[in-house]
Amino acid sequence: MKTLSTLFTGLCLFLNTSFLLAQEYTPAANTPIHIRNAVLSDQRSAEDTARDSTRKPAEVLTLFGLNEGDHIIELSALGQYYSTILSEAIGPQGQLDMYDLPPWQRFGADENGIAFARSHANAGYTMVFYHQAPYAQNADAAFIINSYHDLQPTGVDTAQMNALLFEALKPGGKYLVIDHRAPDGSDWAVSEELHRIDPALVIEEVTAAGFELLDQSALLSNPDDDRSTPVFGLEGPSDRLLLIFQKPY
Repeated sequence: MKTLSTLFTGLCLFLNTSFLLAQEYTPAANTPIHIRNAVLSDQRSAEDTARDSTRKPAEVLTLFGLNEGDHIIELSALGQYYSTILSEAIGPQGQLDMYDLPPWQRFGADENGIAFARSHANAGYTMVFYHQAPYAQNADAAFIINSYHDLQPTGVDTAQMNALLFEALKPGGKYLVIDHRAPDGSDWAVSEELHRIDPALVIEEVTAAGFELLDQSALLSNPDDDRSTPVFGLEGPSDRLLLIFQKPY
């Protein structure tokens, strides 16, 4: 079932197709080979690669420091844009634990996630509320991309979720959050309407669980987005936050 990926092109990526298709994307020459090969893999769909110029997966994963053999917790795997890259990049010695929320079942998330896990030996899939998930211990990293803003509106206890992720990651493990920026000072009340979140709110919640903020990057920023428009209505890329947290050693 590929309807989920098609649907999330319009619903979650919020990018104009003609804008995307006009762009070309090639990983930089200094991209680590396992990341470069994963981004350029012929296992990726044309639909996914058309998004690369604005999502910059090679730059994101290089900045994050993704390693071969890593054990990754991926929250909101959804259309598997990043899942495909991560599975390839971590290789057969790595492990990708994919999670989606029960409300995403109406988009076919469970069928797509189960099918992906069956076709990738290093991947597993679970549909569960993230504050109730049975995360594996001593994982190397956790990812939540373009979906932190969905958490409280869909019933996730973010404090409990972040506490569980802190417990699951090994000392030195990293936690990546990418999302659409809300206006400064916004609270959770705007998240459902705008599909955005204030990075200060994410930082407050994640550091309260014990994580340290390692990096706050402008890699995915877009000054042309005034952050007041619901992301569904944008014709170009949103202004996105990119936060990397770390569990202290």
